[in-house]
Amino acid sequence: MPDFFKWFKQLLVWRKRPPSLRQQAESLIAAVDAGGVPLNPARVNDIARQLGLEVSRKAAVADTIARIRVALRYLDQ
Repeated sequence: MPDFFKWFKQLLVWRKRPPSLRQQAESLIAAVDAGGVPLNPARVNDIARQLGLEVSRKAAVADTIARIRVALRYLDQ
């Protein structure tokens, strides 16, 4: 019977949706602007690729972040 209650409770718990691509990109830019340093360059490249940018594995993270900034401005228009 405890398994039933555990299962039922999981049905009732509201799960947060994962952040959208735009929210992820804006959070990344906000963190960098606040003085943070991205610890995972692969994640930065993944966000850029999902925005439609072509990113080399050898590209500097700072360059990729600058391109993400431009892409976000372009999306605002």
